[in-house]
Amino acid sequence: MVEIKDRENALIMETTKGQVVIEMYPELAPGHVARIKELAREGAYDGVVFHRVIDGFMAQTGDVKFGNSSKPTFAPSRAGMGGSDKPDLKAEFSNANHGRGACSMARSQNPNSANSQFFICFDEAAFLNRQYTVWGQVIEGMENVDKIKRGEPVQDPDKIVSLKVAADVK
Repeated sequence: MVEIKDRENALIMETTKGQVVIEMYPELAPGHVARIKELAREGAYDGVVFHRVIDGFMAQTGDVKFGNSSKPTFAPSRAGMGGSDKPDLKAEFSNANHGRGACSMARSQNPNSANSQFFICFDEAAFLNRQYTVWGQVIEGMENVDKIKRGEPVQDPDKIVSLKVAADVK
């Protein structure tokens, strides 16, 4: 495994396609990083499907309300329409680039509507710069992100098996 410099600000994500390690950027997006860590520590992302995966663009996940395949609220037709029961986040836009492996928050038309959903860019998506909040970067396992099944919506989607803050993993 890659050397993780700051285990409190890194995630280890086990997916149905393999492990992905994400370095988080609390200096760029402190509120978003805090939310991702809070939900990860609650186990909220465990079992959540990748509901929107567009080849050459990104893989979206994180709907902890309708997208969690292990909960009674799981509704594949509504995955992508929900979030957590926590308040929406204020935008933390920056000059960070939406390049390959960038992790950014999904939102509605309202810039201050990010909640729990996020996406990982497959390729360069600079047109999103300064319009979406980049909070991290895949530092290992991007080949596993590349294997995630495509679709809008995805039929029989891949999912996050577990998402943990690296500091919590022994």
